[in-house]
Amino acid sequence: MSDLNILIVEGNIREDSEFFIKAAGASAADNLKNLILKLEPSANTEIVNPGHDDETMNALKNMSKYDGIVFTGGAMRINDMTDVIKKHINFASNCLNENKKILAICWGLQVCSTAAGGKANPGKNGAHIGIASDVIINNEGQKHFIYKDKKKIFTSPAFNFDEVSDLPKDAILLSSDKVNNVMGVIFNVGNSEVIGLQYHPDYEYFQMLNLIAGRKERLFTNKNFLNEEEYQSHISYIKSEEKLLNFKDRTCEVRNWLNYIKN
Repeated sequence: MSDLNILIVEGNIREDSEFFIKAAGASAADNLKNLILKLEPSANTEIVNPGHDDETMNALKNMSKYDGIVFTGGAMRINDMTDVIKKHINFASNCLNENKKILAICWGLQVCSTAAGGKANPGKNGAHIGIASDVIINNEGQKHFIYKDKKKIFTSPAFNFDEVSDLPKDAILLSSDKVNNVMGVIFNVGNSEVIGLQYHPDYEYFQMLNLIAGRKERLFTNKNFLNEEEYQSHISYIKSEEKLLNFKDRTCEVRNWLNYIKN
């Protein structure tokens, strides 16, 4: 195959993207693009925002040229079901009808799952605030290429208040942790194949720490932390994990997916 052509689907509205740029140094789509180009320097990437009708029309018109599609994370919540969220779900539905290989991360997983007939709801066991600890790859996951060279139990950057509560039809669960049962999953819609990750191989812990700092007031309002001591303890924990995580381990799923779509 010649150079890969990858469509990256931005998961944020403009206001949220501005927050991501300030806190994490890049929009969700640009952050993913930077990682893809680091792993696959010759790849061609295009970014589309489903909230912009002209962009989605153009992407759908040229869908045949993309070797793969990546849906990024984002700050919206499915159950708010705004007009913009409906556009994200509709665009995902259209992509699923195009016989594509799709990698769906965090918000992207929730959008694609909803488009495929599943459901996303607020997490029953709380939220991942910057980190997901002890994600366990199950037997199905250990057989799947997305987890090639990944430790069976791993800790990863993650940030989500919602989870996939009902999987699409015939979905296969690949990994779970104590907060979210659905951490890694695969499902097919027609000839399209979606690999979904609820955590973030595309982000570093220092970016998560900046996002946490920017959302501190909201996290206290939501009672994710009950006091400053609890908050500081969590920050210290993430900083300790930051020292343990290397680039290759963190990004392994994205690398595996890029190698897969080359074939």
